[in-house]
Amino acid sequence: MEDTRIEKRIGVQAASDRIWDLIADLPAWDRWNPHERDIEGAIAFGGRLALTESWPEMPERRAVGQVVEWQPYVRLVWTENRGFLFRTMRYLEIEELDKGNCIVASGLRFAGLRGELFHDRHRAALRRGQATLVEGLKRAAEG
Repeated sequence: MEDTRIEKRIGVQAASDRIWDLIADLPAWDRWNPHERDIEGAIAFGGRLALTESWPEMPERRAVGQVVEWQPYVRLVWTENRGFLFRTMRYLEIEELDKGNCIVASGLRFAGLRGELFHDRHRAALRRGQATLVEGLKRAAEG
């Protein structure tokens, strides 16, 4: 397996604080994120995030993860143990190039044999989902 990561990056004409405000407003994610909604929890080290995932061509499911890293205006990272030999890591990152000009990345990483198999089976749908997600965040931040 050459890569167990799916990432989409997009340029956003907005300040990092505007983008971060959208990310930090967990209950409002469904306004810009069609694939991760009904999110509850806290952005804090060790904080729990519960959300409903609905990636393209996959059944909807409830996911519970734990925040493992966060830095305001820069990144939010959470992981989920999905069972034997299956762990995922999700992240949203903001790279501010100039005031009002950023690169936003959204990604998924898969670990464990079952995680790699899931990645292989659903790679195309997850890529489409990541593209839709960052495009929605871009529209919300620039709007």
